[in-house]
Amino acid sequence: MITQHEMQELLSYNANEHGQIVSVYLNSDSGEEPIDTIKQRVRGMMKEASINGQSGKAIEQYLNHSYDWSQPGLALFAAADGDFFRAFPTAVSFRNRVRVSNKPHIKPLAHLLDHYAHYGVILIDRVGARFYNFHLGELQESEGFLGEDVRSLKKGGGSSSVGMRGGKSGARRENEAIDRNLRQAAEAATEFFDGTPIRRLFLGGTNKTVARFNEMLSKQLQSRVAGTFAINANAGVHEIQEQSLALLLEANERRECEMVASMINAAAKKGNGAAGLDDTLQAVSDNRVQTLLVSDGFRTHGYVQVDSGFVVANLGRSPLTEEELVAVDDVVETAVSRTLLQGGHVEIITDHPDLDAVGKIGAILRY
Repeated sequence: MITQHEMQELLSYNANEHGQIVSVYLNSDSGEEPIDTIKQRVRGMMKEASINGQSGKAIEQYLNHSYDWSQPGLALFAAADGDFFRAFPTAVSFRNRVRVSNKPHIKPLAHLLDHYAHYGVILIDRVGARFYNFHLGELQESEGFLGEDVRSLKKGGGSSSVGMRGGKSGARRENEAIDRNLRQAAEAATEFFDGTPIRRLFLGGTNKTVARFNEMLSKQLQSRVAGTFAINANAGVHEIQEQSLALLLEANERRECEMVASMINAAAKKGNGAAGLDDTLQAVSDNRVQTLLVSDGFRTHGYVQVDSGFVVANLGRSPLTEEELVAVDDVVETAVSRTLLQGGHVEIITDHPDLDAVGKIGAILRY
């Protein structure tokens, strides 16, 4: 699992020290296809990209001898001189791809860190709750809460008359006990997630219990609830992980649609939005980008002024001369790196026709 510190290391990679770097992203889920088939695909991708020498040897050696194939995703970075190698297994798979450049190809990792970072899950029933803190699809911490046994209040039954054994009085006591449990579970949830930077929260259980519990959550946690789902209270971690990842994908798709619409609307009104390659790169150069939106797979050549970080795709839009600029194969990748170094966010967006229509790239601006 990659950390922010390791991401910064990739962003700061010095090509002058190590030469070109190979970036490999894999769907390494050995449950979907045999390991030998995955290795063969990697060899084919590297051959097609004319990768050989130290970087190719380091990648093959890692896959053959060091990787345990326990995770469905894998990102590899290997320098041509053999002095830089990093491997990041992930709980989320990648689309298979290979890139060779003077900088690491970090767009898929930026997507991973933005979409799957720090989310919480609460499984709730009438008696107790379980709390889960996930990061990048992996469980970081969990805890349980057990309240009063509601079943003991059901004894008696029979008459529905007030004062009779069971009846309305028993039902009232039962509901009071359930409410106490839910309130205490909500308090325990606040303690569990206190100080944890969760961005989204998912609630699992029966519809009725989840709805009652949601009302008792703190306002802060309520604001992070991104979805609910039906699940057995005794479900295992693997099932919880699968269902929450599916919900996270849906939540991210809704969020992406909202951001694209907001960006296009702001750009049309000459507000805090930029649409299209030229205007977006200008915003990156001016350090104005809060969130960069890029269609998955979008690449194009351009130019960069190394010292200032100025990026441009069209020389006619540049105040600098061609001699002052360095040509790059993928100026979009450069814009992604610059945005992250400036403290902005990056959203890699898949199959969004509105974003494609405005040039496959845009930005929500700080000012």
